[in-house]
Amino acid sequence: MRPASLDELLGQNHLLGAERFLSRALAEQQLPSMILWGPPGCGKTTLARLLAKQSQLPFTPLSAVFSGVKEVRAVVEEARQRRQSHQHSTILFMDEIHRFNKAQQDAFLPTVEDGTIILIGATTENPSFELNGALLSRCRVVVLNSLQEEDLIRLLQRAVSDPENGYGQWPITLDEALWPQMAAAAQGDGRYALNLLESLITVSGVLDAPRLLTLKDWQLCLQQRAVLYDKKGEEHYNLISALHKSLRGSDVDASLYWLARMLGGGEDGLYIARRLIRFASEDVGNADPQALAVALQARDAFHFLGSPEGELALAQAVVYLATAPKSNSLYTAYQAAQECARNSGHLPPPLTIRNAPTALMKELGYGAHYRYPHDYEHAFVVENHLPEPLQGERFYHPVERGFEREISKRLAFWQRLRHKATAKERS
Repeated sequence: MRPASLDELLGQNHLLGAERFLSRALAEQQLPSMILWGPPGCGKTTLARLLAKQSQLPFTPLSAVFSGVKEVRAVVEEARQRRQSHQHSTILFMDEIHRFNKAQQDAFLPTVEDGTIILIGATTENPSFELNGALLSRCRVVVLNSLQEEDLIRLLQRAVSDPENGYGQWPITLDEALWPQMAAAAQGDGRYALNLLESLITVSGVLDAPRLLTLKDWQLCLQQRAVLYDKKGEEHYNLISALHKSLRGSDVDASLYWLARMLGGGEDGLYIARRLIRFASEDVGNADPQALAVALQARDAFHFLGSPEGELALAQAVVYLATAPKSNSLYTAYQAAQECARNSGHLPPPLTIRNAPTALMKELGYGAHYRYPHDYEHAFVVENHLPEPLQGERFYHPVERGFEREISKRLAFWQRLRHKATAKERS
Protein backbone atom coordinates (compact mmCIF):
# COMPACT_ATOMS: atom_id res chain seq x y z
CA MET A 1 0.00 0.00 0.00
CA ARG A 2 3.00 2.32 -0.27
CA PRO A 3 1.93 5.42 -2.27
CA ALA A 4 3.01 5.38 -5.89
CA SER A 5 3.01 9.16 -6.31
CA LEU A 6 3.39 12.27 -4.20
CA ASP A 7 -0.31 12.98 -4.67
CA GLU A 8 -1.12 9.82 -2.71
CA LEU A 9 1.11 10.69 0.27
CA LEU A 10 -1.04 11.58 3.26
CA GLY A 11 -0.50 14.03 6.10
CA GLN A 12 2.37 16.12 4.72
CA ASN A 13 0.62 18.93 2.87
CA HIS A 14 2.84 21.46 4.63
CA LEU A 15 5.70 20.12 2.50
CA LEU A 16 4.02 19.11 -0.74
CA GLY A 17 1.15 21.54 -1.24
CA ALA A 18 1.23 24.24 -3.89
CA GLU A 19 4.27 26.49 -3.47
CA ARG A 20 5.53 24.42 -0.54
CA PHE A 21 9.22 23.70 0.00
CA LEU A 22 9.54 20.24 -1.59
CA SER A 23 7.18 21.02 -4.43
CA ARG A 24 9.27 24.07 -5.37
CA ALA A 25 12.53 22.12 -5.04
CA LEU A 26 11.26 19.43 -7.42
CA ALA A 27 9.86 21.96 -9.87
CA GLU A 28 13.21 23.79 -9.98
CA GLN A 29 15.19 20.51 -10.05
CA GLN A 30 17.14 21.73 -7.03
CA LEU A 31 16.62 18.93 -4.55
CA PRO A 32 18.88 19.58 -1.53
CA SER A 33 20.36 17.13 0.93
CA MET A 34 17.91 16.80 3.79
CA ILE A 35 17.11 15.05 7.03
CA LEU A 36 13.53 13.74 7.24
CA TRP A 37 12.57 13.91 10.91
CA GLY A 38 9.28 12.47 12.09
CA PRO A 39 7.59 9.79 14.20
CA PRO A 40 7.28 6.14 13.10
CA GLY A 41 4.89 5.43 10.25
CA CYS A 42 4.55 8.99 8.97
CA GLY A 43 6.02 8.25 5.52
CA LYS A 44 9.73 9.16 5.68
CA THR A 45 10.94 6.24 3.54
CA THR A 46 8.03 6.61 1.15
CA LEU A 47 8.72 10.32 0.71
CA ALA A 48 12.40 9.66 -0.03
CA ARG A 49 11.51 7.10 -2.70
CA LEU A 50 8.93 9.39 -4.29
CA LEU A 51 11.35 12.32 -4.36
CA ALA A 52 13.86 10.14 -6.20
CA LYS A 53 11.17 8.95 -8.62
CA GLN A 54 9.96 12.49 -9.29
CA SER A 55 13.46 13.88 -9.76
CA GLN A 56 14.49 10.90 -11.97
CA LEU A 57 17.79 10.60 -10.13
CA PRO A 58 19.50 7.30 -9.23
CA PHE A 59 18.39 6.10 -5.81
CA THR A 60 20.39 3.94 -3.41
CA PRO A 61 18.79 2.98 -0.08
CA LEU A 62 20.83 1.98 2.98
CA SER A 63 19.97 1.47 6.61
CA ALA A 64 22.30 2.50 9.41
CA VAL A 65 21.07 -0.58 11.29
CA PHE A 66 22.75 -2.93 8.78
CA SER A 67 25.31 -0.71 7.03
CA GLY A 68 28.49 1.07 8.03
CA VAL A 69 31.04 3.48 6.58
CA LYS A 70 32.34 0.73 4.25
CA GLU A 71 28.96 0.46 2.50
CA VAL A 72 28.65 4.25 2.34
CA ARG A 73 32.05 4.54 0.66
CA ALA A 74 31.07 1.91 -1.92
CA VAL A 75 27.91 3.85 -2.76
CA VAL A 76 29.89 7.09 -2.96
CA GLU A 77 32.41 5.55 -5.35
CA GLU A 78 29.60 4.38 -7.66
CA ALA A 79 28.05 7.84 -7.44
CA ARG A 80 31.35 9.47 -8.46
CA GLN A 81 31.65 7.24 -11.51
CA ARG A 82 28.02 7.86 -12.41
CA ARG A 83 28.51 11.62 -12.11
CA GLN A 84 31.58 11.56 -14.32
CA SER A 85 29.63 9.65 -16.97
CA HIS A 86 26.21 11.27 -16.75
CA GLN A 87 26.75 14.57 -14.91
CA HIS A 88 24.08 14.04 -12.30
CA SER A 89 23.95 13.35 -8.60
CA THR A 90 22.85 10.16 -6.82
CA ILE A 91 20.31 10.16 -4.04
CA LEU A 92 21.61 8.20 -1.06
CA PHE A 93 18.82 7.39 1.35
CA MET A 94 20.10 6.52 4.85
CA ASP A 95 17.36 5.18 7.06
CA GLU A 96 17.83 5.43 10.86
CA ILE A 97 20.71 7.84 10.24
CA HIS A 98 20.87 8.66 13.96
CA ARG A 99 22.36 5.19 14.54
CA PHE A 100 25.58 6.38 12.90
CA ASN A 101 27.80 7.96 15.51
CA LYS A 102 29.00 11.47 14.87
CA ALA A 103 32.40 10.33 13.59
CA GLN A 104 30.72 7.98 11.08
CA GLN A 105 28.50 10.83 9.93
CA ASP A 106 31.61 12.65 8.73
CA ALA A 107 31.82 10.13 5.87
CA PHE A 108 28.97 11.97 4.15
CA LEU A 109 30.49 15.44 4.32
CA PRO A 110 32.81 15.68 1.26
CA THR A 111 30.36 14.21 -1.24
CA VAL A 112 27.40 16.13 0.11
CA GLU A 113 29.52 19.26 -0.12
CA ASP A 114 30.54 18.71 -3.77
CA GLY A 115 27.11 17.44 -4.87
CA THR A 116 28.16 13.89 -5.75
CA ILE A 117 25.38 12.61 -3.57
CA ILE A 118 22.14 14.13 -2.37
CA LEU A 119 21.78 12.71 1.12
CA ILE A 120 18.30 12.02 2.42
CA GLY A 121 18.49 10.79 5.98
CA ALA A 122 15.51 9.54 7.96
CA THR A 123 15.28 9.64 11.74
CA THR A 124 12.75 9.52 14.55
CA GLU A 125 15.21 11.32 16.85
CA ASN A 126 15.81 15.04 17.20
CA PRO A 127 18.59 15.87 14.71
CA SER A 128 19.90 18.59 17.04
CA PHE A 129 20.89 15.87 19.50
CA GLU A 130 21.83 13.01 17.20
CA LEU A 131 23.59 14.55 14.18
CA ASN A 132 26.82 16.48 14.17
CA GLY A 133 26.83 20.17 13.40
CA ALA A 134 28.88 19.84 10.22
CA LEU A 135 26.32 17.50 8.65
CA LEU A 136 23.36 19.55 9.84
CA SER A 137 24.87 22.69 8.28
CA ARG A 138 24.87 20.94 4.89
CA CYS A 139 21.34 19.51 5.11
CA ARG A 140 17.85 20.90 5.32
CA VAL A 141 15.88 19.47 8.26
CA VAL A 142 12.40 18.53 7.04
CA VAL A 143 9.86 17.84 9.78
CA LEU A 144 7.14 15.30 8.99
CA ASN A 145 3.94 15.15 11.01
CA SER A 146 2.27 12.09 12.45
CA LEU A 147 -0.89 11.23 10.52
CA GLN A 148 -4.13 12.78 11.72
CA GLU A 149 -7.28 10.72 12.26
CA GLU A 150 -8.76 11.71 8.89
CA ASP A 151 -5.51 10.71 7.14
CA LEU A 152 -5.49 7.32 8.83
CA ILE A 153 -9.12 6.69 7.95
CA ARG A 154 -8.39 7.51 4.30
CA LEU A 155 -5.39 5.17 4.40
CA LEU A 156 -7.46 2.32 5.83
CA GLN A 157 -10.33 2.85 3.43
CA ARG A 158 -7.89 2.93 0.54
CA ALA A 159 -6.43 -0.41 1.66
CA VAL A 160 -9.89 -1.99 1.88
CA SER A 161 -10.94 -0.81 -1.57
CA ASP A 162 -7.68 -1.25 -3.53
CA PRO A 163 -8.13 -4.38 -5.71
CA GLU A 164 -4.44 -4.80 -6.57
CA ASN A 165 -2.52 -4.11 -3.35
CA GLY A 166 -5.30 -4.19 -0.77
CA TYR A 167 -8.49 -6.11 -0.09
CA GLY A 168 -10.60 -4.71 -2.90
CA GLN A 169 -11.00 -8.12 -4.55
CA TRP A 170 -12.97 -9.36 -1.53
CA PRO A 171 -16.44 -8.04 -0.63
CA ILE A 172 -15.32 -6.69 2.76
CA THR A 173 -17.28 -3.99 4.55
CA LEU A 174 -16.57 -2.35 7.89
CA ASP A 175 -18.99 -0.79 10.33
CA GLU A 176 -18.64 3.02 10.15
CA ALA A 177 -17.84 3.09 13.88
CA LEU A 178 -14.71 1.01 13.25
CA TRP A 179 -12.79 3.60 11.23
CA PRO A 180 -12.23 6.16 14.03
CA GLN A 181 -11.56 3.35 16.53
CA MET A 182 -8.75 1.94 14.40
CA ALA A 183 -7.36 5.37 13.60
CA ALA A 184 -7.22 6.27 17.29
CA ALA A 185 -5.47 3.00 18.15
CA ALA A 186 -2.78 3.67 15.52
CA GLN A 187 -1.70 6.91 17.28
CA GLY A 188 -0.63 8.64 14.07
CA ASP A 189 1.34 5.68 12.68
CA GLY A 190 0.22 4.67 9.18
CA ARG A 191 2.22 1.43 9.16
CA TYR A 192 0.65 0.39 12.45
CA ALA A 193 -2.82 1.24 11.15
CA LEU A 194 -2.36 -1.09 8.17
CA ASN A 195 -1.08 -3.83 10.48
CA LEU A 196 -4.21 -3.41 12.61
CA LEU A 197 -6.40 -3.77 9.53
CA GLU A 198 -4.55 -6.88 8.45
CA SER A 199 -4.94 -8.37 11.95
CA LEU A 200 -8.64 -7.58 12.02
CA ILE A 201 -9.29 -9.20 8.65
CA THR A 202 -7.10 -12.24 9.37
CA VAL A 203 -8.48 -12.95 12.84
CA SER A 204 -12.12 -12.42 11.84
CA GLY A 205 -11.95 -14.95 9.02
CA VAL A 206 -13.83 -12.55 6.78
CA LEU A 207 -11.83 -13.61 3.70
CA ASP A 208 -13.39 -17.08 3.96
CA ALA A 209 -16.91 -15.90 4.76
CA PRO A 210 -17.47 -12.26 3.71
CA ARG A 211 -19.61 -10.24 6.11
CA LEU A 212 -19.82 -6.90 7.87
CA LEU A 213 -16.98 -6.36 10.36
CA THR A 214 -18.20 -4.76 13.60
CA LEU A 215 -16.87 -3.41 16.87
CA LYS A 216 -17.25 -6.90 18.32
CA ASP A 217 -14.73 -8.24 15.78
CA TRP A 218 -12.46 -5.33 16.62
CA GLN A 219 -12.54 -6.15 20.34
CA LEU A 220 -11.55 -9.75 19.64
CA CYS A 221 -8.36 -8.78 17.82
CA LEU A 222 -7.58 -5.57 19.68
CA GLN A 223 -4.04 -5.31 20.94
CA GLN A 224 -2.88 -2.55 23.19
CA ARG A 225 -0.13 -0.56 21.61
CA ALA A 226 2.87 0.40 23.70
CA VAL A 227 2.91 4.08 24.52
CA LEU A 228 5.23 6.04 22.21
CA TYR A 229 7.92 7.17 24.62
CA ASP A 230 11.69 7.25 24.54
CA LYS A 231 13.18 7.53 27.99
CA LYS A 232 16.45 8.92 26.64
CA GLY A 233 15.37 10.88 23.59
CA GLU A 234 13.48 14.07 22.81
CA GLU A 235 10.13 12.66 23.96
CA HIS A 236 11.58 12.21 27.44
CA TYR A 237 12.32 15.93 27.66
CA ASN A 238 9.08 16.94 25.95
CA LEU A 239 6.93 15.06 28.46
CA ILE A 240 8.79 16.13 31.60
CA SER A 241 8.58 19.70 30.29
CA ALA A 242 4.83 19.25 29.75
CA LEU A 243 4.44 17.96 33.31
CA HIS A 244 6.50 20.79 34.78
CA LYS A 245 4.64 23.49 32.87
CA SER A 246 1.24 21.96 33.68
CA LEU A 247 2.16 22.01 37.38
CA ARG A 248 3.35 25.61 37.07
CA GLY A 249 0.09 26.51 35.34
CA SER A 250 -1.92 24.95 38.21
CA ASP A 251 -3.60 22.56 35.74
CA VAL A 252 -4.13 19.52 37.92
CA ASP A 253 -5.79 17.38 35.22
CA ALA A 254 -3.06 17.97 32.63
CA SER A 255 -0.43 17.31 35.32
CA LEU A 256 -1.97 13.93 36.14
CA TYR A 257 -2.22 13.10 32.42
CA TRP A 258 1.47 13.77 31.75
CA LEU A 259 2.43 11.83 34.89
CA ALA A 260 0.40 8.86 33.62
CA ARG A 261 1.96 9.16 30.14
CA MET A 262 5.47 9.07 31.55
CA LEU A 263 4.87 6.22 33.98
CA GLY A 264 2.95 4.30 31.31
CA GLY A 265 5.92 4.67 28.98
CA GLY A 266 8.27 3.12 31.53
CA GLU A 267 9.83 6.28 32.98
CA ASP A 268 11.66 5.81 36.28
CA GLY A 269 9.37 7.05 39.05
CA LEU A 270 12.37 8.27 41.04
CA TYR A 271 13.37 10.54 38.16
CA ILE A 272 9.88 12.06 38.23
CA ALA A 273 10.12 12.38 42.03
CA ARG A 274 13.39 14.30 41.69
CA ARG A 275 11.75 16.71 39.29
CA LEU A 276 8.80 17.17 41.64
CA ILE A 277 11.20 17.99 44.48
CA ARG A 278 12.91 20.57 42.30
CA PHE A 279 9.54 22.02 41.32
CA ALA A 280 8.53 22.31 44.97
CA SER A 281 11.42 24.72 45.57
CA GLU A 282 11.55 26.43 42.19
CA ASP A 283 7.88 27.15 41.51
CA VAL A 284 6.13 26.86 44.87
CA GLY A 285 8.92 27.79 47.25
CA ASN A 286 7.87 29.51 50.44
CA ALA A 287 4.39 30.22 49.15
CA ASP A 288 3.76 26.75 50.62
CA PRO A 289 6.80 25.37 52.48
CA GLN A 290 4.92 22.10 52.99
CA ALA A 291 5.19 21.39 49.24
CA LEU A 292 8.83 20.34 49.59
CA ALA A 293 7.93 17.96 52.42
CA VAL A 294 5.12 16.41 50.35
CA ALA A 295 7.46 15.91 47.36
CA LEU A 296 10.12 14.31 49.54
CA GLN A 297 7.57 12.03 51.17
CA ALA A 298 6.30 10.98 47.73
CA ARG A 299 9.87 10.14 46.73
CA ASP A 300 10.33 8.02 49.85
CA ALA A 301 6.98 6.28 49.37
CA PHE A 302 7.74 5.40 45.76
CA HIS A 303 11.21 4.18 46.70
CA PHE A 304 9.67 1.95 49.38
CA LEU A 305 6.72 0.61 47.36
CA GLY A 306 7.91 0.75 43.74
CA SER A 307 5.45 0.43 40.83
CA PRO A 308 2.54 0.29 40.60
CA GLU A 309 1.70 0.85 44.29
CA GLY A 310 4.06 3.80 44.72
CA GLU A 311 2.71 5.64 41.67
CA LEU A 312 -0.25 6.87 43.71
CA ALA A 313 2.13 8.72 46.03
CA LEU A 314 3.58 10.54 43.01
CA ALA A 315 0.05 11.36 41.86
CA GLN A 316 -0.73 12.74 45.33
CA ALA A 317 2.33 14.97 45.17
CA VAL A 318 1.42 16.11 41.65
CA VAL A 319 -2.06 17.14 42.77
CA TYR A 320 -0.64 18.97 45.81
CA LEU A 321 1.96 20.84 43.76
CA ALA A 322 -0.48 21.73 40.98
CA THR A 323 -2.96 23.22 43.45
CA ALA A 324 -0.40 24.90 45.72
CA PRO A 325 0.09 28.70 45.61
CA LYS A 326 2.99 29.50 43.29
CA SER A 327 6.04 31.68 43.82
CA ASN A 328 9.42 31.71 42.12
CA SER A 329 10.75 34.34 44.54
CA LEU A 330 13.11 31.82 46.11
CA TYR A 331 14.40 30.78 42.69
CA THR A 332 14.98 34.33 41.46
CA ALA A 333 16.47 35.38 44.81
CA TYR A 334 19.04 32.60 44.69
CA GLN A 335 19.88 33.38 41.06
CA ALA A 336 20.42 37.04 41.97
CA ALA A 337 22.58 36.06 44.94
CA GLN A 338 24.63 33.70 42.74
CA GLU A 339 25.21 36.45 40.18
CA CYS A 340 26.22 38.89 42.90
CA ALA A 341 28.55 36.33 44.48
CA ARG A 342 30.22 35.63 41.12
CA ASN A 343 30.85 39.31 40.55
CA SER A 344 32.01 40.15 44.09
CA GLY A 345 33.25 36.88 45.53
CA HIS A 346 36.45 38.46 46.90
CA LEU A 347 34.64 40.67 49.41
CA PRO A 348 35.27 39.59 53.04
CA PRO A 349 32.53 39.46 55.71
CA PRO A 350 32.33 42.44 58.08
CA LEU A 351 34.65 42.09 61.07
CA THR A 352 31.71 42.07 63.46
CA ILE A 353 30.33 38.75 62.23
CA ARG A 354 33.64 36.94 61.65
CA ASN A 355 34.65 33.99 63.76
CA ALA A 356 37.40 34.63 66.35
CA PRO A 357 38.73 31.27 67.59
CA THR A 358 42.26 32.59 68.41
CA ALA A 359 43.66 35.44 70.49
CA LEU A 360 45.32 36.99 67.45
CA MET A 361 42.04 37.12 65.56
CA LYS A 362 40.36 38.77 68.52
CA GLU A 363 43.16 41.37 68.64
CA LEU A 364 42.54 42.06 64.98
CA GLY A 365 38.89 42.84 65.72
CA TYR A 366 37.28 39.61 64.55
CA GLY A 367 33.85 39.35 66.16
CA ALA A 368 34.27 42.65 68.02
CA HIS A 369 31.07 44.38 69.13
CA TYR A 370 28.89 41.53 67.89
CA ARG A 371 25.44 41.71 69.48
CA TYR A 372 23.64 38.43 70.20
CA PRO A 373 20.09 38.90 68.83
CA HIS A 374 18.47 36.73 71.53
CA ASP A 375 19.55 39.26 74.12
CA TYR A 376 17.36 41.93 72.54
CA GLU A 377 13.66 42.59 72.13
CA HIS A 378 12.08 40.63 69.29
CA ALA A 379 15.40 38.68 69.05
CA PHE A 380 16.49 41.30 66.54
CA VAL A 381 19.32 43.80 66.25
CA VAL A 382 20.35 46.10 63.42
CA GLU A 383 23.56 44.66 62.08
CA ASN A 384 25.47 44.81 58.78
CA HIS A 385 25.79 41.22 57.61
CA LEU A 386 26.80 41.89 53.99
CA PRO A 387 30.20 43.18 52.86
CA GLU A 388 30.38 46.97 52.98
CA PRO A 389 30.00 47.54 49.19
CA LEU A 390 26.83 45.44 49.20
CA GLN A 391 25.04 47.07 52.09
CA GLY A 392 21.33 47.46 51.31
CA GLU A 393 21.26 44.79 48.57
CA ARG A 394 18.03 42.80 48.40
CA PHE A 395 17.68 39.49 46.61
CA TYR A 396 14.49 38.01 48.04
CA HIS A 397 11.18 39.63 47.17
CA PRO A 398 8.27 37.49 48.41
CA VAL A 399 4.93 37.60 46.63
CA GLU A 400 1.57 38.21 48.27
CA ARG A 401 0.48 34.57 47.90
CA GLY A 402 0.31 31.71 50.34
CA PHE A 403 2.78 31.65 53.20
CA GLU A 404 4.97 34.25 51.52
CA ARG A 405 2.33 36.78 52.51
CA GLU A 406 3.32 36.04 56.13
CA ILE A 407 7.01 36.27 55.23
CA SER A 408 6.37 39.70 53.69
CA LYS A 409 4.82 40.83 56.99
CA ARG A 410 7.88 39.62 58.92
CA LEU A 411 10.30 41.34 56.57
CA ALA A 412 8.27 44.55 56.78
CA PHE A 413 8.28 44.32 60.60
CA TRP A 414 12.07 43.96 60.75
CA GLN A 415 12.45 46.78 58.26
CA ARG A 416 10.39 49.06 60.54
CA LEU A 417 12.66 48.09 63.45
CA ARG A 418 15.71 49.00 61.36
CA HIS A 419 14.25 52.41 60.46
CA LYS A 420 13.32 53.02 64.09
CA ALA A 421 16.82 52.08 65.32
CA THR A 422 18.48 54.17 62.60
CA ALA A 423 16.32 57.21 63.46
CA LYS A 424 17.14 56.77 67.15
CA GLU A 425 20.91 56.66 66.44
CA ARG A 426 20.68 59.84 64.34
CA SER A 427 18.83 61.69 67.05
